[in-house]
Amino acid sequence: MSVATRNWIGFAAMCVAMFMAILDIQVVASALVAMGTALHIGDDQLSWLQNAYLTAEIVAIPLTGWLTRTFGLRNLFAVATLGFTLASLGCALSNGFEALVTLRIVQGFFGGMLIPSVFSAVFMLMPEKDRVRATTFAGIAAMLAPTLGPLIGGYLAERYSWHWIFLINLLPGLASAAVVALAIPREKADWRELHGLDWISIVLASLSLACFEILLKEGPPHHWAGLEVAGFAAVMLIAGTVAVRRCLAREKPFVNLRDFADLRFSIGSLFSFVLGMGLYGSVYLLALFLGLVRGHTPFETGEIMIVAGGVQLLTAAVAAWAETRFDARLLTSLGFGLFGAGLILNAFSTVDTDFAGLFWPQVLRGAAVMFCLLPATRLALDHQPQEGVADASGLFNLLRNVGGAIGIAGVDTILQERAPDHAAAIVKRLMAGDPTAARLVGLPTERFHNVPLGPIDAMTRAIVEPLIRKAALSQAFNEAWFGLGVLFILSLVLIPFIRQPKPTSLPGAAQ
Repeated sequence: MSVATRNWIGFAAMCVAMFMAILDIQVVASALVAMGTALHIGDDQLSWLQNAYLTAEIVAIPLTGWLTRTFGLRNLFAVATLGFTLASLGCALSNGFEALVTLRIVQGFFGGMLIPSVFSAVFMLMPEKDRVRATTFAGIAAMLAPTLGPLIGGYLAERYSWHWIFLINLLPGLASAAVVALAIPREKADWRELHGLDWISIVLASLSLACFEILLKEGPPHHWAGLEVAGFAAVMLIAGTVAVRRCLAREKPFVNLRDFADLRFSIGSLFSFVLGMGLYGSVYLLALFLGLVRGHTPFETGEIMIVAGGVQLLTAAVAAWAETRFDARLLTSLGFGLFGAGLILNAFSTVDTDFAGLFWPQVLRGAAVMFCLLPATRLALDHQPQEGVADASGLFNLLRNVGGAIGIAGVDTILQERAPDHAAAIVKRLMAGDPTAARLVGLPTERFHNVPLGPIDAMTRAIVEPLIRKAALSQAFNEAWFGLGVLFILSLVLIPFIRQPKPTSLPGAAQ
């Protein structure tokens, strides 16, 4: 078997492991209620089952570059995959809140190393002629997981039990770790990296990122006010500032922030950040809309959301073909323009919008994903020196995850802050006899003639209030969709600043 074939087999196994790590976030979301009931976890504590994983993941990502240099790509990925798999088994066997949260932290830490390692492998293992194909393959795995997650998680939670959302990781995880260990070329560990490492920077950066993730999750329920929110914000800013200063001052920092001095890398990373906001934010929004407004079960929600993933698969080959033949600026404009249009189109939903009304927005977003991901990845990484790819990939992927966390937090804030305002406005219009408001809520319009209504009896109020809440929530959803869409359109102002490198500057150009 040739070296190239072995590399492709190992790379495919790496993508499988990465897919499972990304999928884990979504499948757990589908089973949160079932897990809470089975383990007697209060509703106010359920979010920690997600926070624990996301916080550990966002801490692990920037460490991946240093860990790759220290232990080698093969050793790091095999160990991280095995650690993620064993932690998944532990989660399935957990019988209490504390044990489950602890194991979710372990699972998230190992899972967080897998994502940037895969994109590093594109440039460390593949010759230049194969990099677009490899990036496409990895991109499909990375982007399909959030889309398929609700369907898989809903199916397992409804048909079997919540334990299976963790148990499904076992066979793919063990197989991926074994294949990577056998197929990926061995690299000599460089233990000298341990001596020059700035452990203070690692601790401070980890603390800042952890506080940042917790702040994003806890901010909306507290309306971004109060001592708890202010405390997390202060620790995040102080620890983050000191960590950044130390990284910039050292010759070999654990995260090379000097990469941002490269305009191409900075622009590519900004696009990755925006893509993370739109991708994770849109999946989160659609799942909530289908559950809270339309009242679908988790499995029904997944069935509707599969549209974007299917379209993404159909267009991936086209995007890979176009990537090598058209200007990256044109492809980026197409991708982010289509994704933004799909988001804005969703902003005209009503309480009755279902599969048919959600179909075309999902088609646009699904078609756009690879046209967003491929140019941004090449823009950020294809001209990096071989020894700097791991660090650059870590930063690039970190920004996409941070963008996703901010996108979800922004959505939560809009829904929690705007829904009550819309409800109050709808009540005012109904009391004034507005037939348009009645139609919006789903009430018969015969009694509404723009004449103020009299006192409302308790039975009528009990019937109407849930309808008003749904209508108000639907309007808040529309504002969140529109806000994300506008962000994508605004990101296109970065296009004129992209400069194409000379062909000889690309790593591996002489191969």
